[in-house]
Amino acid sequence: QVQLQESGPGLVKPSQTLSLTCTVSGGSITTNNYYWSWIRQPPGKGPERIGSMSSSGSTSYSPSLKSRTSISRDTSKNQFTLQLSSVTPEDTAVYYCARFSAAAAGAYDYWGQGTQVTVSS
Repeated sequence: QVQLQESGPGLVKPSQTLSLTCTVSGGSITTNNYYWSWIRQPPGKGPERIGSMSSSGSTSYSPSLKSRTSISRDTSKNQFTLQLSSVTPEDTAVYYCARFSAAAAGAYDYWGQGTQVTVSS
């Protein structure tokens, strides 16, 4: 059973960089055909894809967030990390990490529980 767990600060000041880590257990982030993703849901809005990293380490970002987003990984710890720079209160959201399976008809098949991040001074 694959499990994902987000970790990081719940409060970030405006203009700072938001950094979250997703720790994966029960499966390797280097296994082919999976994309390790970050998704967020602002209050009162629908979910928004932030970006993803493939099993080979290539990245893909949402065009609206690309200039502020970086996803990296530590394969020795089976973790991947989101950094979102120059945050504003509009970046307040529940942030999720998830696995996208290219084999499972293109679906997110495992999710973390989500972590609330509030941007406020």
